[in-house]
Amino acid sequence: VRLQAFGGGLVEAGGSLRLSCVASGRTFDSYAMGWFRRAPGKEREFAAAISSRGDAIVYADSVKGRFTISRDNVKNTVNLQMNSLKPEDTAVYYCAAVRWGTWANTFGSWGQGTQVTVSS
Repeated sequence: VRLQAFGGGLVEAGGSLRLSCVASGRTFDSYAMGWFRRAPGKEREFAAAISSRGDAIVYADSVKGRFTISRDNVKNTVNLQMNSLKPEDTAVYYCAAVRWGTWANTFGSWGQGTQVTVSS
């Protein structure tokens, strides 16, 4: 499965962005999917995950209540709606297929990611 994330940009604090990740390949609906982010000078961290059928969702405490993950298995996309953005949300955001519960990257590669910058 190849993944391409897009939708990032520059937004003021309190604003919203919607990220999307498009997957190629026929087995997208076999995988749980996750969003991760890497802020400057920090380790990559887990943000949200959704099960293969979309019936289970988990969020990191740092984004809970502000971000919403969703997927469309017909369009092979996974989305991240980000509301009430804060400057500390500034990071490069990546999508990945994940192992449920551990959030380990199933395929080990991260792709290009999409930059989100939140100004104060």
